[in-house]
This record gives sequence, structure tokens and C-alpha cells, in this order.
Amino acid sequence: MRRPLVAANWKMHGTRESVNALLAGLFQPLSTDCADILLFPAYLHIGQVAKALTGTTAALGAQNCAEQAEEGALTGEIAPCQLKDAGCHWVLLGHSERRLQLGETDAQIVRKFAAAQSAGLRPLLCVGETQSQREAGETLKVVTQQLSAVIDVLGIDAFAQAALAYEPVWAIGSGLSASPEQAQEVHAAIRTQLAGYSAEIAKKVRILYGGSVKAANAAELFAMQDIDGGLVGGASLNAQEFGAICRAALGS
Repeated sequence: MRRPLVAANWKMHGTRESVNALLAGLFQPLSTDCADILLFPAYLHIGQVAKALTGTTAALGAQNCAEQAEEGALTGEIAPCQLKDAGCHWVLLGHSERRLQLGETDAQIVRKFAAAQSAGLRPLLCVGETQSQREAGETLKVVTQQLSAVIDVLGIDAFAQAALAYEPVWAIGSGLSASPEQAQEVHAAIRTQLAGYSAEIAKKVRILYGGSVKAANAAELFAMQDIDGGLVGGASLNAQEFGAICRAALGS
């Protein structure tokens, strides 16, 4: 049985004051046996969040990492080993905002994936299609290619200590969301692709849904067989809303 995972991607939001207020509101869901909870704050707030999470079961992650695992001469980048030292357990990779707005390629994401794992971090790999790709019937082609980019280089065992998030690009921050049936179709295809390499890993790997997840639609999405939780954007900035999503992950 895969334990549900709910991850909060705070993106480029937060001040020290607002993060403290948000964390204070999150303590109830963080201390409730509702699901595994993972927070991705902005880099500047990682230390602040790590301190606040002491004594909770929640995990901490970074929203990105450098392609180089160790420290070095790379101005403006943050090495996975530095993230590990700061208290991170996970790193978010391949988010569509970085793919589309910052031009990250599959090859770069694969190198980051490898660097993260070599430093002891667990990658959460994002995959998903744009609106035009969906309208062209290319959803599964795009998603399988993004996943294959990692498997072809690093092998299926790379996903033994990783997770996936299906995020249809057209649903991110738009207020739109894939229907539970649309999301399940893609999640099932991802799991089938993984099973072609390893039935054991396919059975165990958690695949999250992201794209305008909120309390109002979380229960229906999480009820789908192959949806193991959510990667939550805007709704994770509201403690009450995020808590409701976390509770929905276990049907409570």
C-alpha cells in the first residue's frame, strides 16, 4: 500500500514574517496522521522552515538544485550537498515553469536528478503536457518521453528512491484542473511505463497529481487508483486549505 504524499510548492512566495505565520497555521496538519507531508519553500527560507519542522514528521525539500552535486565555482547555484546539509530530504525537478520559462532541457534535468541522488536527496520529478500538446493528442507521448529521458540514462532503479508528479501545464495556476478520470489515465500510463522495466518499482513509486489542486477537488482526485497524493501550489499558501487537502489524502 502506497502511503499518500502531499507536497507544498511555495514557489517564489514568502517573507520571513509570512512564512512564520503559515508554519504556525500548519502545525495541526503537520502533527496529524493524515499523510506524508513535504514542504518546498524558497531557498531563502529553507533554514527557517527546517527549524520549524523539528519534532514533526514533515519533510523538507528544495525547489531546484545545481547539476553539480558538490560545492564548486558556480556563482548563483546551490549544490545538492549544500541542500542536504541545510536539512533538505527532497528536491523538486523538472517543474514546467523551469522547463518552459527558463529553458531547462531533459538532459539538464537528468543531470540534476543524478546529482541530487548522489548527495542523498530524493528527487520529485515533474512531467506534463501543454494545452496545445493535449489538444493535439500528444499527452501520453510527451509524458512518456520526459520520463524516458531519466530512465534511459540512469535506469529504472533511480526511481526506487524518488517520486513523480503529473502536472498538466495548462492546469498550473489557471484554476483549471484535469478531471479525476483524465488524471488517472495519465497516472496509469506512467505506472505501466515503469512496470515495463520493474513491476516492483512501479507498484511502490508514488505518483502525485499537480495542477490547481484544492480542498474542493482533492478527495475526488485522490480516490483514483494511481493517484498517490498531490503537489500543491497556490492552495499550499493557505494553512486551512492545505490542511484540508492533507486530510483528504487519507479520506478523512
